[in-house]
Amino acid sequence: MAKKDLKYFMRSTEAEIVTAPGPKNFKDEEGNVIQFEIKKLTQEEITRINEAYRRRSMATDKKGNPLVANGEVIWKTEKDGARASRHMIVEALQYPNLKDKELMEYYKCVDITDMPLKVFPNADEYQHVTRIVMQALGLAETISDEEDLADAKNS
Repeated sequence: MAKKDLKYFMRSTEAEIVTAPGPKNFKDEEGNVIQFEIKKLTQEEITRINEAYRRRSMATDKKGNPLVANGEVIWKTEKDGARASRHMIVEALQYPNLKDKELMEYYKCVDITDMPLKVFPNADEYQHVTRIVMQALGLAETISDEEDLADAKNS
C-alpha cells in the first residue's frame, strides 16, 4: 500500500486556460474562426457566483402576512440562474475579455452580466459560447459533432 502523504493534495492553484473555437461568425483577417480562451474556474469560484444570485426572503400570504409552519417562519429562496450563468461566462472567458473597459463602453454596458447578451446577440452564437464555456468548466457534458448530427436528424 502506498504511504499516506499530504503532499499529494498540495497542488498548484494556477488557473488552467483552455482554448475552444468561437462562433462561426467571428473570424480573423485570414477567415479562420477565432479561438476563445477559457479559464477553468474553481468550484469555490462557481459556488461564490451562484450564491451571489440567490436571495432568501420571508414567504408571505396574499395579504402580506408571513407564513408560519410549526412555529417557524417559512423562507423562500429565489435563484437567478440565467444571470449567474452569464456571470460565469464573463469570469471564465479570457479572450475575448468581456470585462474589458473599452469593450463595455463600445456596447454601452455597465453590468458585466449583460455583456454576453450584447457581444453574442444571435441565439446561435450565445448558445455556442454558453456550451463551450460550461463544457470547459465541467458543468455540461461534451457533445461530439456526431451526436449533434444524430440529434439534428432525429428532430
